[in-house]
This record gives sequence, C-alpha cells and structure tokens, in this order.
Amino acid sequence: MTSSPAYLQRPAPSGLADVVEVLLDRGVVVDAYARVSLLGIELLTVDARVVVASVETYLRFAEATNRLDLPEHGVTLPEVLGEVGGQAVERVAEKVVEKKVRGVADKVEGAVEKVEETAEEVVETAEEVVESVEEVVEGVAEKTGDALKSAVKRIT
Repeated sequence: MTSSPAYLQRPAPSGLADVVEVLLDRGVVVDAYARVSLLGIELLTVDARVVVASVETYLRFAEATNRLDLPEHGVTLPEVLGEVGGQAVERVAEKVVEKKVRGVADKVEGAVEKVEETAEEVVETAEEVVESVEEVVEGVAEKTGDALKSAVKRIT
C-alpha cells in the first residue's frame, strides 16, 4: 500500500536523549525582567537571563546579544544600594521641593490678586476725590469771582 503525499505521518517517538539533544542544539533562553516600586520610587530591578544550551549554541547567542563584552568587575550590592538609595532620596527631595514651591507660588499669586484689587479700589477712590476737589475749586472760584465783582462795584 502506498501513502499519498497529502497524508501526514506521525512523528517517530523520541526518547529523553533526543529531547536533550534538540534542547542543547537549539537552546532555551528564559529572559526575566522585574521591577519593584513603592510609591513611584523604584526600589529594585532584576534583569536575568537563563540559558540552557550547548557551549556552541550559547556562544552564538552571546555573540548575537553582545553578552560576551561583560565588564571585568561587576557592580557590587553596596554600589547598587547606594545608587538606588541616592536616586530615591533625590526623587523624594524633588517632590518635596516641588510641593513647597507650588505652595509658595499659589500664595504669591493670591497676594498679587489682592494687591491688584486694592490698587483698582484706590484708583477709583482717587478719581472720586479729584472730582470732588474740582467741584470745590469751581465753587471757590465762583464765590471769589462774585466777591471781587462786588468789591469792584463798591469801589467805583
């Protein structure tokens, strides 16, 4: 009996040795990235790569991802904690300063608005005073003029 080309045959059963051979030949990469933050402050970042492969496969992978250029001395835990702590302190200080400055700016804006309102009231009052003084001056001028006229009549 001949098999037709459209018929798919089942793959041959494979043993553990075949699975390990394929795994080492192709390789498996588990890439993990985790970040722990509290109140918007990054406390911890973990970037890990686990590779299960043959040496040859790993070297090809490492070359493709520039993992062969590792620094001679890695970053130590105290350096990481100092850097993270410093960044956290900077962020907290920045937010505190921003809140304080914003509060002062709001108070200054309020004071400026009050000064503008008071200045407008003073200008209105000054205009009213000027009008009143003009009326008084006109009244005094009329009375002075009338008094001068009557004095001139008496003299003549």
